[in-house]
Amino acid sequence: MTERLLIALGGNAMTGPDGTAAPEAQRFAVQTAMERVADLVVSGAEVVLTHGNGPQVGELLVKNQLAAQVVPQQPLDLCDAQTQATIGTLIQGALERSLAVRGIDRRVAVLVTRTRVDPDDPGFARPTKPIGRYLPEHAARRYVEQGETWADFGAPGWRRVVASPEPLEVVDASAAEALAAAGFLVVAAGGGGIPVVRESGGALRGVEAVVDKDLAAAVLAPVVGVSTMVIATTVEHAMVRYGRPDAWPIERVTVGELRALAAAGHFAGGSMGPKVDAAIRFVEQGGRRAAITSLELIADAAAGKAGTVVEPDPA
Repeated sequence: MTERLLIALGGNAMTGPDGTAAPEAQRFAVQTAMERVADLVVSGAEVVLTHGNGPQVGELLVKNQLAAQVVPQQPLDLCDAQTQATIGTLIQGALERSLAVRGIDRRVAVLVTRTRVDPDDPGFARPTKPIGRYLPEHAARRYVEQGETWADFGAPGWRRVVASPEPLEVVDASAAEALAAAGFLVVAAGGGGIPVVRESGGALRGVEAVVDKDLAAAVLAPVVGVSTMVIATTVEHAMVRYGRPDAWPIERVTVGELRALAAAGHFAGGSMGPKVDAAIRFVEQGGRRAAITSLELIADAAAGKAGTVVEPDPA
């Protein structure tokens, strides 16, 4: 039976080397990423893709601010939707081109996806999710005065932070599964999905937030029948004592061992922490393995041969 994999691409895979989301830089970065994904498809894997959108949402919000005197600003949930469709379109074209070069005729389907969250989630009261570009303090202060929440990240600069509620359900996951079953390579839950809450009458309403894409991927994966999840980031491994001289890479680890390391505070909340949390959740829900690694190593990571490979606890 063909294995179905979920590849969660970090936002770095969708931007230029300087982290900006200029159109040509995005096209080049996405094409490079899709070469790696195409290799997986050639090997026989069925692939479902998710992706980050932090830099793109951040730049779209800046455009909204600069044009606020001319056109109405768009709320964050609609910015999520726009960037999800834009990045999905870039992935779609790049992956189909990469497959065609390899002699494979496969279609890619991009599904603009919603993710349900709790309206009373504490994340709405304590914004923590960084989005957009780093700015010097004096530039960030201008937006703070306009009511936005920004945080000091040290040497890189200041960055806007927004609500990041817990994903409860990828609302359109069944549609993604149907597309995958029909033979499409599927892009879904981009940027964590468009955050929505269910109103008293049952209707869904968008809210101002950004859902962590790795945690949303862990919610999506079981519904679309994924056995392995690979989280692609900028480093080959999750690290213990990251940034210290005595740091060491985590290679093969069980859920229990990784949870203990997380409880000891080894993974930063805004970067590696959600990736580790998503890997743990996925394996606990019945996944065969999860892996965290660099984009270049996703094929080996999917086979359990590279990166930080997370496996179930012994029975």
